[in-house]
Amino acid sequence: MPYKEPKIEKVYYTIGEVAAMFNVNASLIRFWDKEFPMLKPTKNKKGNRLFTPQDLEHFRLIYHLVKEKGMTIKGARTLLQKNKEGAANTFEAVRRLLEIKEQLIAIRDELGETGNEETTE
Repeated sequence: MPYKEPKIEKVYYTIGEVAAMFNVNASLIRFWDKEFPMLKPTKNKKGNRLFTPQDLEHFRLIYHLVKEKGMTIKGARTLLQKNKEGAANTFEAVRRLLEIKEQLIAIRDELGETGNEETTE
């Protein structure tokens, strides 16, 4: 996976924390904040952006569309405006299938290791 799965425990995440989770620059987050109306981070008195777990889910979806699927900013914004629920459902299905694939690979590797031991005896 190109980003680190966060444990969603906190109420707010700083822009630096979000940047680290997705391995992107803070400037990209600020840019996407302006380009995608669905991103609505709270700002503190200093003007620093604070992201909620829901903001992280929105950012994850945008990241998937732009960085992983290669869509343009305009194309991703249009898709999310017209069919956000469908895009989110598709993303969730892909995410679940990738998790299942990882689990199956781990099981195969485990069985392969056990199978090798049995054939060498």
